[in-house]
Amino acid sequence: MADEISVLIVDDSALMRNLIGHMIEDTPGLVVAEKAMNGRFALQKIPRVNPDVICLDLEMPEMNGIEFLKERKKSGIEIPVVILSSIASRGAEITMEALSLGASDFIQKPSGSVSEDIHVVKDTLISKLLGYGGSYRRSQGKKVLTPSEYEPKTPAAKNSDVAVHFKLAAAAPAAPAQPPVRARYPSTTEIIAIGISTGGPDALRVVFSNIDADLKVPIVVVQHMPAGFTNEFAKSLDRICPLDVKEAEDGDEIRPGRILIAQGNKHLEVEKKGYGNAVARLSDSPQVSGHRPSADVLFASVAMAFTNHALGVIMTGMGRDGAQHLGTIYKEGGMTLGQDEASAVVYGMPRVAYELGHVMEQVSLNNMARRICDVAKTAR
Repeated sequence: MADEISVLIVDDSALMRNLIGHMIEDTPGLVVAEKAMNGRFALQKIPRVNPDVICLDLEMPEMNGIEFLKERKKSGIEIPVVILSSIASRGAEITMEALSLGASDFIQKPSGSVSEDIHVVKDTLISKLLGYGGSYRRSQGKKVLTPSEYEPKTPAAKNSDVAVHFKLAAAAPAAPAQPPVRARYPSTTEIIAIGISTGGPDALRVVFSNIDADLKVPIVVVQHMPAGFTNEFAKSLDRICPLDVKEAEDGDEIRPGRILIAQGNKHLEVEKKGYGNAVARLSDSPQVSGHRPSADVLFASVAMAFTNHALGVIMTGMGRDGAQHLGTIYKEGGMTLGQDEASAVVYGMPRVAYELGHVMEQVSLNNMARRICDVAKTAR
């Protein structure tokens, strides 16, 4: 199929190359372009097979993933890279280095460098390959799989974020529903809540590197990411952001000039403690909208605690997490923004929110930091 997204698999384990290859070939819209056992062979194969996305291990002989990313950068190769590695929390710093070198996203292998149970991360891997590979193909003027051609092959797959994404994309773009009735008019912004998923690491770098240094409104963020990585991710953002960025801990004060990133595998909520004081609360409650942390959980708590003093922002991501309770922020009188289709790696979460009538304004990624600051600084 001419419109299939081609994937270059780079892993030193023949078993892993085969298992990953089978998952890709079983997915409508994806095809294996080629396989390579290390970064050196991958660089040799790229000009010949011209893949749309690269699935890259980090620990390999001769040329590892970090070395490959450095060479990719030197060579001006723009093909997106998704890290699929066994490096767990001990190597979170290395994973963040990979992102800083241009990798788009990462997934943790479930049980070591040779993970025979790799199928447990299949939905996550497939969603990222479809998202980044599809975005790259479109940027090159190429077509991608039409949503009507996607047919989930198992009952579980029919309820995955990938299936939801294609089901929504198969439908003609809908005009936004009638916005919810507001309980009150918007007032001065006292908190900003952001929900984001696939495409998020790059997008948050863009937003937070351009945020105003004098922004006095605290920001809380749910980025879908596994446990053990969000602390290093927050540190990597802190290095490029004029505001303080840290991983949220239970009881952290929500204060001006601070950005809190939800911990992997923990819901993040905000709780008001007396007039003007708010703290972060973490919980192990069940997944919501298929995720923990969940943007829906964060948005609901922000709406309850701050009513018409909140700004909710929903950005690139597969599925529908955050779309429902962005509407709760709107209903309580808060302001809402959504990333636009043209700049989103995956226009899933923001699309659902927009079609529900929960997005007041769609904004491009490059304009998002400016728009957030303008809304937050406007007195009402």
